[in-house]
Amino acid sequence: MPNNHPQEYLAPSDKLLAYESTVRSGEFSFIAGIDEAGRGCLAGPVVAAAVVFTDFSKIPAGVNDSKALTHEKRMSLREKLLAEPSVKWAVGIVSAEEIDQSDILRATWKAMRLAVEQLIPPAQFILVDGNPVKGLPLPSQNIVKGDANSASVAAASILAKTTRDAMMDEYELQYPGYGFAVHKGYGTAQHLEALQNLGVTPIHRKTFEPVRLILHPPEYTQQDLF
Repeated sequence: MPNNHPQEYLAPSDKLLAYESTVRSGEFSFIAGIDEAGRGCLAGPVVAAAVVFTDFSKIPAGVNDSKALTHEKRMSLREKLLAEPSVKWAVGIVSAEEIDQSDILRATWKAMRLAVEQLIPPAQFILVDGNPVKGLPLPSQNIVKGDANSASVAAASILAKTTRDAMMDEYELQYPGYGFAVHKGYGTAQHLEALQNLGVTPIHRKTFEPVRLILHPPEYTQQDLF
């Protein structure tokens, strides 16, 4: 009889495991994928996640770039990833205040480093989405569009996104009227209107435009007016 049940796990030969398989065939056994969420937001933290698959036969099917998934699918995959004992994961969080104290690039690198450093057992090699990351404690390889080409990075993108979304939902309760549960801190028209009407909250990134301009509006001289 034909099998009408959807495949539960990713096939170990799946193309999404090509990078992991190549690294694993060498001297490394525990390969972490890392990705971040919230880098381009006006409010809230930047969150990075690190994921290690210790058993390639137990990777939930459907793992993909979080941006390509619906909210329902992301949450379903999150539950599957967290429920599978062979999936090891950790998150790193850097606040808006700390982002303002350095810059978003260094804050993102720090969040990634924090996530990797918390993995148990420790990872031996890192696959990272996008551009090379400075300051990682292990050898690494960056992958352009890694969240769509590596199962480990894709899983990290899901956990980073869902973790951060949950935090922004909580901020909606603390700071009602901004729509954080909807736009998650991105610079949507709704968010920009709320900023103008309600002002800047403690979780806004005060060095980011247009938040900075609201806090420090330019001074006009009489000459500017004519």
